[in-house]
Amino acid sequence: MLDQFVRSVEQAFEPARELLVPILSDPAVLTGWAVLVAVTLGVLWWDLWNRNEELGSLMKAVWTLVVLYSGPFGLAVYWYTGRTQIPHDSIWRRGFRSTAHCYSGCGAGEVTGFVLMIGVLAVESTLLTAAATFSLAYLFGFALTVGPLMQDGVGFSEAVMDALYSETPSITIMEIAAIGTDLLLAGGAKITEPLFWGGLAFSLSVGFLAAYPVNVGLIVAGVKEGMSNPAEMGDDTDASNAQGAD
Repeated sequence: MLDQFVRSVEQAFEPARELLVPILSDPAVLTGWAVLVAVTLGVLWWDLWNRNEELGSLMKAVWTLVVLYSGPFGLAVYWYTGRTQIPHDSIWRRGFRSTAHCYSGCGAGEVTGFVLMIGVLAVESTLLTAAATFSLAYLFGFALTVGPLMQDGVGFSEAVMDALYSETPSITIMEIAAIGTDLLLAGGAKITEPLFWGGLAFSLSVGFLAAYPVNVGLIVAGVKEGMSNPAEMGDDTDASNAQGAD
């Protein structure tokens, strides 16, 4: 039954696979992507340390990982939702920030899982690779959700419980989409092949896009509040500076 389902999914997405695999297998494309990511990381770090130093250290780490995984797309998400200069907050911005927190940890877990299972241990079982990668992604995503919540002033126990029930749906959807995409595009690729890394990079952003509407829905339903408005951090800092000047 499971094998039949997997084959039907592969057949349904075969046109997309035929289109994407040659692109993701091209060393020139992979090199160009690496250069683009390096440039966008430079822009992010300049902005974080020159114009948005109010953001906590964990938030800076979150945005660094988001841009590392998704390059210009990750930088656009940061620019739209994560800077103290945003003109106003909204459910859509909160949804992006919540997804980014989940994504930063899950991405690290996914990369670790695939590198460990395929590159280091040379595991041939697709099911075992998927299960181990999902477990690591969940663990990393959970940890990088609890940390920023605690920096926002939430207690440890409350942060753990909040992450447990509010992040599980997002992490689950994100990793089903990301791991499934990676296995569909790069299943069988070795760690030394460009397709291994190209498929991994592409799958991470697919996971983000799949989890975004889930996070928005959870915020609308009141299951989660979303991470704090960075513009308020800027306002608090400005107010403190003004009081100090007085």
